[in-house]
Amino acid sequence: MVKSPYWICHTHILRDDEYECSACGYLSKEPYTVCPDCGSRMDKTESDLNWIDEMEELDMMLED
Repeated sequence: MVKSPYWICHTHILRDDEYECSACGYLSKEPYTVCPDCGSRMDKTESDLNWIDEMEELDMMLED
């Protein structure tokens, strides 16, 4: 069974969230129902936990 395309939500600490199409890699500021680049129909959004790495970097910079 082939997994249908979805938005990957990249949450950031100091800037707006980004949504990446799992099919083509297109980056958007909002999760559309259809990818504007490849035309894939999106049924869901999954979270990417990279914001945790950003928080660790910020903690190191602030020496917390």
